[in-house]
Amino acid sequence: MLPSAPTSTAHRHALIAQARQTLLAEGAAPLRAEVEPWIARSWQRCLAQGMDPTQRVVFEAVSAPALRRSLEQNQALLRAARPVLEQLTRAIAGMRYFAILTDARGTVVEVQGHCDPSDPRASSIGRVGIDLSEAAVGTTAIGAALAELQPVWLHRGEHFLDDNGSYSCAGAPLFDPEGRCMGMLDLTGIDVPERPELRHLVARSARAMEDALLLQRPHALLLRMNWPGCTLGSEGDGLLALDADGCVVGANSMARQLVPQPLRAPGATTHCSDLLAMPWTMLFDAARRHPAQPLDLPLWSGLRLQALAQWSAHTHRSSATSTVSPFSPTGAAPLVSAPPPVAAPLREAETALIRQAVLDARGNVAEAARALGISRATVYRKLGTPKGP
Repeated sequence: MLPSAPTSTAHRHALIAQARQTLLAEGAAPLRAEVEPWIARSWQRCLAQGMDPTQRVVFEAVSAPALRRSLEQNQALLRAARPVLEQLTRAIAGMRYFAILTDARGTVVEVQGHCDPSDPRASSIGRVGIDLSEAAVGTTAIGAALAELQPVWLHRGEHFLDDNGSYSCAGAPLFDPEGRCMGMLDLTGIDVPERPELRHLVARSARAMEDALLLQRPHALLLRMNWPGCTLGSEGDGLLALDADGCVVGANSMARQLVPQPLRAPGATTHCSDLLAMPWTMLFDAARRHPAQPLDLPLWSGLRLQALAQWSAHTHRSSATSTVSPFSPTGAAPLVSAPPPVAAPLREAETALIRQAVLDARGNVAEAARALGISRATVYRKLGTPKGP
């Protein structure tokens, strides 16, 4: 007969406790299926900091100036996160969990959901300004997500400090449009059943916050991209935001996976022609002429993506000649037909001929150049890097 769920869970927790005792005795976590590698690494970091599982946990607030700086630095994140937090707390309303948002140091900057003020275990962590970093309170989903840069699920005895054994939490890191970790999102419950599926929910919510943060940035064009065959307009799209000159102003996590960013010195600008093997002006042409039609997007690696080129909401508002497209994916910026950025003068016949050749070659610049009898560099120079008058 198969063991009941409570017995099986209790057995697993006993194995976790045994693994932690082995770590304390031998200084190295055993390789057990019950203990994920990232948990063992966190335990080892706690030991290296001189922590003992039996020590008391004191949840302390950062200084007032430090909190003020954090809140000021994270205003854009808070604006992007709050609508997502409202939806998230509705989803977990019946589970006795609440949501915590921290900055990159693990300082709480927002709390939403049912955080019971009468329970000191909830009120001690569910306050803006509390330091929940790994260095302060040991192994938690918050500290682990910030250290490991991956979504995590942590339940009761998997915490390093005994005082934290009543908590269950799921956490996911948050990345800014440049790909830097800017904080994390956490779901915490107290004396609740194990719910590892919350790791997926918190990761999905974190990606929604990242997308909202990216869309707040001023940009001229948004590329929604994915692999051929995927439906564009969903939350799984890669988002690449461009300015009017084709420079990248930001990308979400999915876009950075689909189109690896080249190494750049801090503060250096990446142009979309460094990422895409096509004249960048074709993206603006596609947004103007066929805003609802997927665009073939060749990469320098030889791989191909599909994309929708969308004018930004700001472009829509500021352009008197704009017209709204009938296609607008849920949660996406409005798709509009608007004039493209004004390019420097080129001979119209030559430009039209080269552009048509590239279109006929489905974006394959090398093929278009061979058909025209010119070099690929000439195609890019004529279409992708216009010169001044």
